[in-house]
Amino acid sequence: MDPNTLSRIETLINSSPIIVFMKGDKLMPQCGFSNNVVQILNALGISFQTFDVLSDMEIREGIKEYSNWPTIPQVYLKGEFIGGSDILIQMYNSGELKEKLDIALAS
Repeated sequence: MDPNTLSRIETLINSSPIIVFMKGDKLMPQCGFSNNVVQILNALGISFQTFDVLSDMEIREGIKEYSNWPTIPQVYLKGEFIGGSDILIQMYNSGELKEKLDIALAS
């Protein structure tokens, strides 16, 4: 990966306790999977930031390489990749997501 792209990705990940790399943004998701993640985080009352990967092809491809995860959306919590839509749905349904967020955001 280009060092400039890597630096930009790391800056984005560290810019907010929770950031979602997605298609569209939290006000206007551009795919169902991205919308699922937004709805879950909104249901939990969690403040989060988004980055629209449709606006930047270098970030769109680079984030997949960075996380070694082939799909978008991607959710990062305090710099740690926690998953995409399917993983967040599973974690939300089990209660694990709320617990993980509460612990991470309390510290």
